[in-house]
Amino acid sequence: MGEFRQAIKDIIANINTVILDKGSVVQTALGAFLAGGHVLLEDVPGVAKTMLVRALAISSGCSFVRIQCTPDLLPSDVSGVSIFNQKTREFEFRRGPVFSQVIVADEINRATPRTQSALLEAMAEGQVSVDGKTYKLQQPFLVFATQNPVEHEGTFPLPEAQLDRFMMRLSVGYPSMVAEGDLLERTRVKHPIDSLEAVTDASTIMRMQASIREIFVHNKIRDYVLRLVNRTRDSTHLTLGASPRASMALFRAAQALAAVQGRSYVIPDDVKRLAHPVLEHRLILNPESRLRRVTTHSVLRDIIEEVAVPAGILSHKGRSDAV
Repeated sequence: MGEFRQAIKDIIANINTVILDKGSVVQTALGAFLAGGHVLLEDVPGVAKTMLVRALAISSGCSFVRIQCTPDLLPSDVSGVSIFNQKTREFEFRRGPVFSQVIVADEINRATPRTQSALLEAMAEGQVSVDGKTYKLQQPFLVFATQNPVEHEGTFPLPEAQLDRFMMRLSVGYPSMVAEGDLLERTRVKHPIDSLEAVTDASTIMRMQASIREIFVHNKIRDYVLRLVNRTRDSTHLTLGASPRASMALFRAAQALAAVQGRSYVIPDDVKRLAHPVLEHRLILNPESRLRRVTTHSVLRDIIEEVAVPAGILSHKGRSDAV
């Protein structure tokens, strides 16, 4: 990843001109992007969820599209539709907005389950099937879906199978008062996003995504990932623990975060930092624990505290990274 370190710094600096006081969220979102994982942004309105994704897409030189999810949105409005051409006497496929590289499915829980399912094949397989034909999607392909956790009227909760396809669930949160004041000043004439330019291109992003897989992960850290995930399956508070897909997501996300932070190897803190964003949305409480107001956040927090962290890990360059 050495040749890409400057590109990563440039992307982060570019996004930080638009998204203020959210360095940790920017790093984590970029890590998911480089790991090739889809992200669910769950937060209240107006905290720049869509703006974060748009800034990421522009900075990386990828095509971007926003899909506003509503109850009357049809699957064909997402994937595309075949239209009969009177001149050629044949059906022609008109591609939908899913044929972009970076997609924001805004307020995804307002779309019906049928429309939500139109994204499942695209997210899992990187392709779309329409009228018996399969169309490959342009790479890199990432879905960032947003939803408002405080509104429930007219919404359709995402099923567990779809939640499991999101590598992470992130929350942007409110900015500090100082950062919000700076935002008011910067947007007085025009928004910084209007002058944002690409600092790399899609082909470089794809090469970075391939290089992520070469980030060194010590066997003890790999076992740490497995112990965390397996502990969720044994919890008396949970009906459903994390899946094998979650293990792969946590492993790959830790590699990506290490790269974003300028390292060619993973340390245990990478796994600990990502455990909540990667695992929490995949867990389901049992009815008894829900009645006792236990939360998946508290269950996972206790699991992280209980599972022993590997110490004295050596990177592949011989440096000690003991916790």
